[in-house]
Amino acid sequence: MNGFAFKGWCPSALRPMPSGDGLVVRLRQRGGRLSSAQAAGIAELSARHGNGLIDLTGRANLQIRGVSEQSHGPLIEGLDRLGLVEAELSESQRNILIAPFWTPGDDASSLAAELEQALAKRSLGLPEKFGFAIDCGSERVLAQTPADIRIERCIDGGLVVRADGASHGRKVAREEAIDAVHALVEWFVASGGTRGRRGRMAAHVAVVGPPDNLAGDTQPAPALAPPKPGFVVAGGLVGFAFGLLSGETLGYLAGLSPGLRLTPWRMVLVEGLREMPQHDDLVTDADDPLLRVTACTGAPSCPEAHAETRQLAAVLAPHIAADAHLHVSGCAKGCAHPTAAGLTLVGTSDGFDLVRHGTARDVPAMRGLARVKILADPGTWLGGR
Repeated sequence: MNGFAFKGWCPSALRPMPSGDGLVVRLRQRGGRLSSAQAAGIAELSARHGNGLIDLTGRANLQIRGVSEQSHGPLIEGLDRLGLVEAELSESQRNILIAPFWTPGDDASSLAAELEQALAKRSLGLPEKFGFAIDCGSERVLAQTPADIRIERCIDGGLVVRADGASHGRKVAREEAIDAVHALVEWFVASGGTRGRRGRMAAHVAVVGPPDNLAGDTQPAPALAPPKPGFVVAGGLVGFAFGLLSGETLGYLAGLSPGLRLTPWRMVLVEGLREMPQHDDLVTDADDPLLRVTACTGAPSCPEAHAETRQLAAVLAPHIAADAHLHVSGCAKGCAHPTAAGLTLVGTSDGFDLVRHGTARDVPAMRGLARVKILADPGTWLGGR
């Protein structure tokens, strides 16, 4: 059996989630960015009040790990001094992803600020995992990142507001965008979108179809594959194996830049970076095999996991083809990679199940593979046959 519990909510600063290594405290920074002072402060607090380990999540948030019941209060006081704690309503609803390649004062940064303010005003009755994406570049970079309502650029350079799961969206003027988002939220709630177990837009649209008066007929701009480590206009992208970094590493990066932009690809955009840093915890080579694998926290840090995941994924990484991707999940929730992967190993009480071209919840091609068997001959099991 592969039983697990859907908690239906994500941790926050004020409402941490218990895990195998203590409480997990998630930070939702404004505009997807931390100042160097905020990043340095988080680094220091993670060592003082946690176990010094920090997750960079697929929603572009940081999570401080290993916090105790006794240290949670002092941690919150420290985070509050850094401007990183808000009222619970604001925190729980402000699930906003912003593509990190914005420039100050452009549509993306201003829309993110306006949407943050709008979401803080009142309860919308949305599921806590419901999220928004602002992806306003000439080409979309968040298309493969889960979100429920998207503000995107369309082919002619205008803006489109789109319900996830719908191929087209409603073209809007800049000043109409936030109102169009609210209209989609109200439709989702009124049409029963919150009554499903997961409460996500794409699943709802698949059942009831997009709203006739809000769907629109405008196609968004082309989508790009997720980027890799390297230089971009705003600075440099550096990655972390499995999105895990130490407080010491975060503090090191804070000293290189005026600000850090967090991404959903388990990378950080270090503003103004012009030379790749040399640090053991960083992934800076675009061809690094570790970029071909994803793994959740796994056992023993996650109580839902049936197996250790990250060490296994690291050992298997060199055996994964350059154009393939392996997801190693401790259970069938698939938290680290909720979308389909070419190969997925799912920990169960009977070993690992292998899913090809699917998610951790899909029907496996093989069941009950022993860890030692996989490691003895990775090519046989992961060779794509």
